[in-house]
Amino acid sequence: MNGTMKAAAMDGIGKIRYLRKPVPSPKPDEVLVKLEYVGVCGSDIHYYETGAIGAYVVKPPFVLGHEPGGTVVEVGANVKHLAAGDRVALEPGKTCGHCEFCRTGRYNLCPDVVFFATPPVDGVFQEYVAHPEELCFKLPENVSTLEGALIEPLAVGFHAANQGEAGPGQTAVVMGAGCIGLVSMMALRDRGVSRVYVVDLMRKRLDKALELGADGVIDASLEDPVLAVQRLTEGAGCDLAIETAGTETTTRQCIDMVKKGANIVLVGYSASGEMKLPMSLVLDKELTFKTVFRYRHIYPMAIDAVAAGRVNLKGVVTDIFDFDDVQEAMDKSVSDKSNIVKTVIRF
Repeated sequence: MNGTMKAAAMDGIGKIRYLRKPVPSPKPDEVLVKLEYVGVCGSDIHYYETGAIGAYVVKPPFVLGHEPGGTVVEVGANVKHLAAGDRVALEPGKTCGHCEFCRTGRYNLCPDVVFFATPPVDGVFQEYVAHPEELCFKLPENVSTLEGALIEPLAVGFHAANQGEAGPGQTAVVMGAGCIGLVSMMALRDRGVSRVYVVDLMRKRLDKALELGADGVIDASLEDPVLAVQRLTEGAGCDLAIETAGTETTTRQCIDMVKKGANIVLVGYSASGEMKLPMSLVLDKELTFKTVFRYRHIYPMAIDAVAAGRVNLKGVVTDIFDFDDVQEAMDKSVSDKSNIVKTVIRF
């Protein structure tokens, strides 16, 4: 496919400009996808606000976006399982396939991963992208490309549930009711966890958690979450806590609210990168900490959960902006965090 395409690129902190790029040609093992929806992730917002995440520094012009869904329009010579017209969700990280982590199935830890919208690799706030067939997952007829775009954050939620060894009979608490907290809650429900409570400071987000299936919510602006969990569990504490807010306060609360021998899964990144935690209590309770870095082997499971109606991905979305309005979408995502749970760009 010849010609050029439009891309929305960061042109500095808080600035978006549109540019023209060549439409990529798929390699023999790749497909060309016309993008239809791309989710706005917290990392996109952080790059937009600050220009960097740790050692990853944006050098303009830089294209954000790593949560894509779209339709295949062209296939490479060696592609066997996809055809033009297939609707797909794209897993955004290409790994080396040869390192210790790839060979043992932990490919999300590959040190040579090429990941959309992680500098210097451009993301997918653009009209087309060429991507390996093995990382493009065909969507069932009853799963839209909007939902396909949100399989990426849902994969994080399922990985968190897997890391926490979630299962029937458990009581779990999710700290934070942003997008990742909500998809983690739905993943826990899909794994059969008996009761899932969600903690946040923002009422709109808590209402969204109830709408999407939480058994109860705790407004941390009105009550102590630890005392609330003790009340809800009749003093026993919870079996599993998933921390998505990325704060020292909420992490300490997880330690206090879980029962002895419990799992705590850390998903949210701390702004400072450091925390001071009560390790004597951690040792006394013999707690297990697990952490989450993206996901592995999750997309088929996540797509199946959506197709079966067990996970309501559309319900997470609060704001949809057209591709011509990316600047407005990013500005509003920064300025109206109390009302926006999930923003999606529509092409």
